[in-house]
Amino acid sequence: MKLVRDEEDPIVSGQNIGTQHPALSVPRPDYCNEQVFQRNRLPARSYFIPERSILLNGSWKFHYAPTPIHAPKVDNAGTETAQWDDIEVPGHWQLQGHGIPQYTNVIYPFPVAPPFVPTDNPTGTYRRSFTVPESWETSLQLRLRFDGVDSAFHVFMNGNEIGYSQGSRNPAEFDVTSAVTREKPNEVVVRVYQWSDGSYIEDQDQWWLSGIFRDVHLLGVPSDNRVDDFFVNTTFDSNYENAVLTLKLKLKLERPCKIELLLKDQDDEVCFETTAQATKKELDLDFPIENPSAWTAEEPYLYTLQITLRDKHKNEDIQTIRQRVGFRQVEIKNGNITVNGKSIIFRGVNRHDHHPLLGRAVPLSFIRKDLLLMKQHNINAVRCSHYPSHPRLYDLCDELGLWVLDEADLECHGFYEAVARPLDIPEDMDYKKRKALTFPQAAKFTSDNPEWREAYLDRMRQLVERDKNHACVIIWSLGNEAFYGSNHRAMYEWGKSYDPSRPIHYEGDTKALTADMFSYMYPTLKELKKYAEAEGESFTKPVILCEYGHAMGNGPGALEEYQEAFRTHRRLQGGFIWEWANHGLWKTDRTSGKAYYAYGGDFGDVPNDGGFVMDGLCFSDHKPTPGLTELKKAYAPLQVDIDANRIMITNQLDFLDLAHLHATWKIIQMSYSPSSEEELLESGHFILPSIRPHEKGAVDLPTFRQTSQRTPRPPGECWFTISFCLNQDTVWAEAGHEVAWYQHRLDETAETFIQPIISLIQPRSIDSELFYTVEDGDFSITIDKVHGSLSKWIINGNPILTQPFHLTAWRAPTDNDAAYDAKQWAHWGLDVLETQVRSVSIEKIDSKHKYVQINVESYISPPILAWGFETTTTYRIDDSGSIDIVIHLKPTGPAPKTLPRIGLEAHLDKRIQDVAWFGRGPGEAYSDKKESQ
Repeated sequence: MKLVRDEEDPIVSGQNIGTQHPALSVPRPDYCNEQVFQRNRLPARSYFIPERSILLNGSWKFHYAPTPIHAPKVDNAGTETAQWDDIEVPGHWQLQGHGIPQYTNVIYPFPVAPPFVPTDNPTGTYRRSFTVPESWETSLQLRLRFDGVDSAFHVFMNGNEIGYSQGSRNPAEFDVTSAVTREKPNEVVVRVYQWSDGSYIEDQDQWWLSGIFRDVHLLGVPSDNRVDDFFVNTTFDSNYENAVLTLKLKLKLERPCKIELLLKDQDDEVCFETTAQATKKELDLDFPIENPSAWTAEEPYLYTLQITLRDKHKNEDIQTIRQRVGFRQVEIKNGNITVNGKSIIFRGVNRHDHHPLLGRAVPLSFIRKDLLLMKQHNINAVRCSHYPSHPRLYDLCDELGLWVLDEADLECHGFYEAVARPLDIPEDMDYKKRKALTFPQAAKFTSDNPEWREAYLDRMRQLVERDKNHACVIIWSLGNEAFYGSNHRAMYEWGKSYDPSRPIHYEGDTKALTADMFSYMYPTLKELKKYAEAEGESFTKPVILCEYGHAMGNGPGALEEYQEAFRTHRRLQGGFIWEWANHGLWKTDRTSGKAYYAYGGDFGDVPNDGGFVMDGLCFSDHKPTPGLTELKKAYAPLQVDIDANRIMITNQLDFLDLAHLHATWKIIQMSYSPSSEEELLESGHFILPSIRPHEKGAVDLPTFRQTSQRTPRPPGECWFTISFCLNQDTVWAEAGHEVAWYQHRLDETAETFIQPIISLIQPRSIDSELFYTVEDGDFSITIDKVHGSLSKWIINGNPILTQPFHLTAWRAPTDNDAAYDAKQWAHWGLDVLETQVRSVSIEKIDSKHKYVQINVESYISPPILAWGFETTTTYRIDDSGSIDIVIHLKPTGPAPKTLPRIGLEAHLDKRIQDVAWFGRGPGEAYSDKKESQ
């Protein structure tokens, strides 16, 4: 199929009409033609910017039109009479005053009729001028390169149409040599369409934002003899000691040339140099490298490969390219993904391109901060969801050490809704049943439609060609949530034939027919165990979780339980938390002046998926949430246990021992009294033994001073804490950065346990018809005998409560709860529980510790239903005014299986501003999210 525009292709109103659809009487525009995804675009290649280049970022002129027909017409002189504004490139026009952002998760924001798009298709026309530097040789081929334009565009130079491209997160490069003048400024015009047929397969869970959002360059490359592209690969021998560096070159040759290769290590020492004759347009070279330092995410050692093309007769350099190279080999061995012969565990996250002010036009400095934050929180892997990221991100991952699952710019999740809604399929139906009913039909739109085959293949080629030379990229992915069809098979077959050195991932291929691993989203722990054990130890493909631990609201939870599953089952090789950061966009309300991070619907965008875009481990400004703190603890690369008088340490790293860490310890006294600060009793350090990856070592527990040597202390507990920190600076953190910690309560029977101070005086109690009141000096506590509740609490004459304590099983539903769980909770009446008091009694306990105890027997249940809790509540009040409340609940009748929560609710006097508690902290803790506290 011919995808390059003929000279005779008509141009009407400055718009290329394109090819004619068999069923239509008029040709379709390029942006409504699934078989035209480029015109005159140069072949995809690896990312490198040549020495002669001009960055065309900055202020451009901009015109915003409601449809392509209303867009300014480009005449042969390249001049315009329309009104123009200024706009920043890279950037999105919706974030610069033109149109509005729109957020959808699954649904399409336009009618589903591929490949057609709405008539009202906002069109942004960009223009700017540039001058070719006088120092550039006149023989150079001049190229215009766009690294990201959403969603499709035509480009013009000096009034001449140059070409067309779509694939928003993929680059496009055009030869503009014949259209550029050297004598005067040149004008480039770019007409960008908000919607194209490509939008149907770019339905990722993010904001719909348009425009030129990545770098634009003018490039100058040699015209007669040059390196068009290169592919670096490394393989090891069977012992993973010596390696072979393979270099595949694509050359343009008009006269005899030679290739000079130079390999330098991180100390700039030459490791290897050689010369090869450039005799044909495709050249494959293999070079043995003795005992190179290997690249891994834990120890990212990089070499620099210099490729120089020299004119053989003139003996002068024509072109020089430098590429950092990591020696590493990825294989599936014994059913596991291995790097350099060792199985690895992904402690990963999903990452979208996002900036709270700039959308997907993310500055490189902001990306670097993200990646540093990941490394500092024990994250070792990134899934580029769900498209190729900024091209320089991969340089940073090479440098910092992160495994990368690199994904094609492909998702068409919205077809599910187009199929499911007419079938009236309820969202609470079992997911597997919903898939069976809808996915095959949804796939017919594009994924299993041969008319879209070349468009799918183009996105795979663009992914692989651009990022193929990065050591960090160890897995290719065919996209996300695009169902499964013949076009995925075509992508897989091309990928494996072109780059057999990397495995390929695709979660939508549930049987792993054309995927090298099984991939799942959000399985329960029970389901995960089933996947792990399905084939015993005879499995040939591993299991990863491309998404799990949804970080929305107060998530993610149960992280340690998932890590334990990964550690226990060899087939499970970790996964990627959804997702790295909230996608809030900073918005200022024009009426109130209030500024906030906006989500779906806040811009008047309809339809939208509301706050579902706020589901990250970082807030919208990319500062850590409590969820990221919890993840750091779960992802810690070592485990610690106390066994008798020994500290047992397990190294969970895949390649390194623990020599890069040192350990310090301390014992702190935690007082039960809120007025007492924690006290450091002892501290020290110990030398870590040499513990190999996935092995266990032991250290003797330090000898503590005897209790008799200590002065009496307030009631409380003693805790032994160990901190593991970096010995030296690394590229991602300074020396002293804490990698992991462990805390252990010293046993109550040990000599180090501090006995609590006991009460010797019993408080006074008053019994009336309606209340029990317990008071002594500065406090007064009243228990309501009718309702069995703590109704008054006064300290130093100041009331603490405005309403009585009451037991509740309800909490405010989170966004994750709203779709299903909150409705179920209300169905069971958990929001309207009532109390029936059966008995109330009081007794004075006159033992070693004196206190008053009030016992309440009650029954708590909702109206209408015949289930409830048989409840025993015990209030214990001592002479200091301290209250212990112990509640035992026994469900009776047809009760719900799960509860939002269970606990006491209190309404405090507004004058009370601070609350202290004895327990996990200082951050938030929940039953399934508490290990970091």
